[in-house]
Amino acid sequence: MQQNVAMSKNISRRNLLKLGSGALIAAALPLGSCQSLGNPCGKHRNPISLAQWSLHRAFHSKEIDPLDFAKVSREQFGIGAIEYVNSFFKDKVRDWAYLGQLKQRAADHGVRSLLIMIDGEGSLGQDDGAADAIEKHKPWIDAAASLGCHSIRVNARGNADREQVAARAADSLRQLAVYAAPAGISILVENHGGYSSDGAWLANVMGRADHPGVGTLPDFGNFKISADNMYDRYRGVAELMPYAKAVSAKSHDFDGDGNEIHTDYSRMLGIVLDAGYKGYIGVEYEGSQHSEAEGIMLTKNLIERVLGA
Repeated sequence: MQQNVAMSKNISRRNLLKLGSGALIAAALPLGSCQSLGNPCGKHRNPISLAQWSLHRAFHSKEIDPLDFAKVSREQFGIGAIEYVNSFFKDKVRDWAYLGQLKQRAADHGVRSLLIMIDGEGSLGQDDGAADAIEKHKPWIDAAASLGCHSIRVNARGNADREQVAARAADSLRQLAVYAAPAGISILVENHGGYSSDGAWLANVMGRADHPGVGTLPDFGNFKISADNMYDRYRGVAELMPYAKAVSAKSHDFDGDGNEIHTDYSRMLGIVLDAGYKGYIGVEYEGSQHSEAEGIMLTKNLIERVLGA
C-alpha cells in the first residue's frame, strides 16, 4: 500500500503541474466549503452543473462527441460546470493527450470539470472482488486529477449481508481515499441501488470509512433498494447530506407547470440548503417523456425557480 501511495504522489504531482492545481485547493478546504465543492463562492450560492448522463442517448449514438461535452453544456444549456461519466471515454483513462484535450475544451468554454462518475470497474463492497475493484478505480483518480476535478463517484455494492458489505465498502473507500489524497481527489458514493439506496446504511458506511476524502453524492431519485423495497427519498437525502460533496437533482417526468412529478423539488432542495450545502446542484435528466435537451432545460429551470424563491 505504501508503494501505491508513493506512486500516486508522483503521478498526481506530474498531472497537476501540467494540467492545473484546482484539485489541491479543494483538498485543503473542509467538507462543506463552497470552494471544496468546486463552487467559486460567487454571488450564486448554489450554481448548477450538468451530468453527462443527461445526454447518454446522444453520446451512445455518437450524435455528440465526448470531447464536445463542455461546449454543448455552455452553448446549448448555459451551464458552466460538468460531471463526466467514465463509460463515454472508458478507453481513454490513461490517454493523457485525450484528457488534456478534454481539459482544454472545458477551459476554452469557461466550464469547470467537477467529477467523474465511475461505473463498470467492480464492486467495492464485495469481499471476493474489492481488491481488484480498488486497483481499477485508481487510474480514474489520476484522470480526475488531470482534468482538475474534485472527486470521482463510485458504487458501494456487494452481494453479502448488510454488515459484511458495509465493512468491506468502508475499508475499500478508505483505501481509495488514501491513494487519492495527494492528488486532492475525494471519493464519493451515490445512492445507486442495493444497500447504497438505504440512506441510513450508507451514512453508517461514511462513519466507518472515517476519512475526510470520503463523502456522498445524494441523488434525488435513486432510492430503489430492491424490486419491492423503495426507501423514502426525502429521508434518504437528509441522511446523506451531512457527507455530501456533490448533489444530483435527478428528474424523470414533468407536469404542465414544469414541476417534476416524482420529487417535490421545493421540499428536496430545502433539505439540501438546510444542511448548509453550498456546492453545485447537478442536472441529471433520465426521463423519456421529453427529448434530452428539453428534459435538461426543464430540470435547470425548475432548480433555478425553486432556488430563486
